[in-house]
Amino acid sequence: DDNKLSITASDIESTIVTSLSLSHVEDGGKIAVPAKILLDTLKEFPEQPLTFEIDTDTFAINIFTENGKYSIMGQNPEDFPLLPRIGSDSRSITCNASIFLQGISKTSFATADDEMRPVMMGIFVDITSGDVTFVASDSHKLVRYRRSDIKEADEGSFILAKKPAALLKTILAKEDSDILVTYDDKYALFQLPDYRMVCRLIEGVYPNYASVIPQNNPYKMIIDRVEFYNALRRVSVYANQASNLVKLSLSNNQLIISAQDLDFSISAYERLHCQFDGDDMEIGFKSAFLAEILSNLSCTNVALELSDPSRAGLVIPVDKEIEGEDVLMLIMPLLLA
Repeated sequence: DDNKLSITASDIESTIVTSLSLSHVEDGGKIAVPAKILLDTLKEFPEQPLTFEIDTDTFAINIFTENGKYSIMGQNPEDFPLLPRIGSDSRSITCNASIFLQGISKTSFATADDEMRPVMMGIFVDITSGDVTFVASDSHKLVRYRRSDIKEADEGSFILAKKPAALLKTILAKEDSDILVTYDDKYALFQLPDYRMVCRLIEGVYPNYASVIPQNNPYKMIIDRVEFYNALRRVSVYANQASNLVKLSLSNNQLIISAQDLDFSISAYERLHCQFDGDDMEIGFKSAFLAEILSNLSCTNVALELSDPSRAGLVIPVDKEIEGEDVLMLIMPLLLA
């Protein structure tokens, strides 16, 4: 219609629909096309006009360029999976697309790879009338990303699987507009000006994530995030390969990061300046997890809030980059020998 080409792609779990403007259309119709050979062909062409000639009876497709012709066989479009429909008991949220982009970007690295607990393999999206919260956890680390600058929302929640989340992130990176998200118990529909995406949700009940976040943390260290990250990466080379354990020793305005591997008789430590005023404390973490958390933040300074060497630590940005944003990352400790 109106010289438009509508393109739908699906892997059953997710379906994406977009459209393109065409310079000329003789007759309308539809056909299913083998995606790989079409993509492999198109990406080799320089910028030039293309003419597609389609026989809707035989499903033959001829692609004409300035200098050649390419022929492929399509398939019956009636065999293509139908777009899933959202139920009448659906709920919705409207907000800027950047909120979902940030929510997915900040949390997806913390999802689990445990097929025995499928709910932990996705991003939990918890919506109230005033904010939207994205949560992911693999039991070793947890990320909670909350935004209060939404426009309209019904209260509800859903669990977005990792693969559809990655697809949605790619789409959202191209958009600077509002997104309308409509969802029921099985599917979610994401609508943008140029794209629609429907995906199957992970069914199940997400654990009570709030209960694992420690509330009273008397120890608080503030430090430059990049300096902390770089020192951690250097020292972790000397950590035991099995445990990946690094020790953080906190004293008056000083952090010492240390690691050792007795099997190979190697060790290292590095001293950093920080803001810390309290009793001396030592705590151990898996360096790969702590580095991953620090690398997924973009702030200048971070706060590490602690209560006890055996309880989770909180990594929180000191400087808020976006109004209405609340970021919290949790990491479980490792016991020191």
